[in-house]
Amino acid sequence: MLARLVAYVGTLALLAIVGVHLWDQLPDSVALEPAAKAGWSAAARAYPAFAVSQFDLLGKTETYEIFRHSEGGRKHVFRWSAQGEKPVAELEIYRPGAEFDRSGPASAEMTARMEPQGGRDLEAAGIIDSKFGTVTLLRLAGDVGGARSCLGFMKRLDEPDLRISGWSCQGDALPARRAAISCMLSRLVLLTAANDPKLAELFARAELKRGSCTASAAAAASADWVTGAENPSLRGTF
Repeated sequence: MLARLVAYVGTLALLAIVGVHLWDQLPDSVALEPAAKAGWSAAARAYPAFAVSQFDLLGKTETYEIFRHSEGGRKHVFRWSAQGEKPVAELEIYRPGAEFDRSGPASAEMTARMEPQGGRDLEAAGIIDSKFGTVTLLRLAGDVGGARSCLGFMKRLDEPDLRISGWSCQGDALPARRAAISCMLSRLVLLTAANDPKLAELFARAELKRGSCTASAAAAASADWVTGAENPSLRGTF
């Protein structure tokens, strides 16, 4: 009887030790999740507010997800990918709430989206014109624009408070990716403003400046030293 009692107590002690060890490991696992995901949840029953019209990628399927934050923010995320493969393009329309940290670098969250494994920062890669105005282009530091490269973009609007961002890996060179991003933004349309007159006005004015994807490709291919990714080559010395 005593031997059985000792064995029983020993088993309980072993289970307690294992439980404490697993509990200690739990915060580390949670810490691996990106901080940007904290407080966000999928809004499965929300109606789409945006669409990307006639933007077909050969062999790629479009997905559209809506996320809400507990402090009021909302994100509409488009992704294009082949079945079982990583996305080749992403477009996010973000309506910030109280959760938005205006003091932090805007590129930090973009870096995590373009390179989840980390290790590299973003650097400027020129600008493009769009129906929403000038859009900043970004690329991973040290990226030379090879066939496997991706190009990010970001546009911040104040009235209404809106951020349009994303990235594209389409094309085999920088001009093709610039054109793909320009076409994506040109095809972005508003389905419903949800009683937000400033948002409705923004897209109404943007549609007046909407260009064709063919024109976007031509403009991207003819980028000069101001809008291109590389630094200008200056003659002479200072």
